[in-house]
Amino acid sequence: MSESELAPGVSFTRAFVVEHRLTTDLGGVLSRPVLSTPGMIQMLEETAYQGIHPYLPDGAFTVGFEVSVKHVGAAAEGTECTAVANLREIKDARKFLFDVEVRQ
Repeated sequence: MSESELAPGVSFTRAFVVEHRLTTDLGGVLSRPVLSTPGMIQMLEETAYQGIHPYLPDGAFTVGFEVSVKHVGAAAEGTECTAVANLREIKDARKFLFDVEVRQ
């Protein structure tokens, strides 16, 4: 694969299980741990990066620089989820904009 093959419309997915490192119980307020917003963002960012990494030139990498998400539902610890990153736009051949979601 090469960088020239990467185009808007490509989609990447990654299955994961909500495990302790990704959860919060809001300091004991919740009856059981759930997927935290930072944990959700981590899985989305990792999915996007792992998806485009094979397309990047050797030695190149990318990091997130802006995130805008809504966390609208709880996923309890142990739940199987899928992170989805759909490449929406490539700017200046170095900025990749994704539409992302986690599905339970």
